[in-house]
Amino acid sequence: MKTTRRMLALLSVCTLLAGAIPGIASAHGDVTPQAVDTKTLPQLGEEWRPDNPYRAGDAQQEALRIGSSAYNQNCARCHGLEAVSGGIAPDLRKLDGDCTSLADAKKKQACMGEISQYFTTTVRKGRTRDGRVYMPPFEGVLSQEAVWAIKTYLESRRE
Repeated sequence: MKTTRRMLALLSVCTLLAGAIPGIASAHGDVTPQAVDTKTLPQLGEEWRPDNPYRAGDAQQEALRIGSSAYNQNCARCHGLEAVSGGIAPDLRKLDGDCTSLADAKKKQACMGEISQYFTTTVRKGRTRDGRVYMPPFEGVLSQEAVWAIKTYLESRRE
C-alpha cells in the first residue's frame, strides 16, 4: 500500500514537472522582433556598412539612445537587461573584448571590423543549430540603422 502511494506521488510530481517545463522554457517571453524607429539617425542606404558608422561623431548620442531602447525591445529577453547575460545567451558586453586590448591601432581596427561583420551577420540571419533556432533572424525587421544603433549601445556597455 505504501509503495503504491509512493508510486502515485512520484507519478504526480513527474506529471507536474512535465507540465511546468514548457512554461519554464518559454519564460523569456515573446521573441517576435520589434521594429525600431530610426528616423532621427543619419540614413545609411541599402548597402551594409563594414563597421559601425555611429561609433563616433555627431550621431553617436542619438544612436546610443535608440540602441538602448532597441536592445531592450529585441535583445534583452535572451541577452539580459543592460546587456548583462543571465546565461541563456552570450554576454554581448564581451563581444569585442579581444579587440579592445590590442595595442596596435591597425590590428585593433581590423579586429573591430571583423567583430562588426560577425555581429551584423548574426543579427540579420540569426543562429540555428541542429534545426533549432537559437536566435531569430532580424533581417527585414531591423534596419541597418537600428542594428548599428544596438551595436553602439553594446559598445557603451563593455566590461
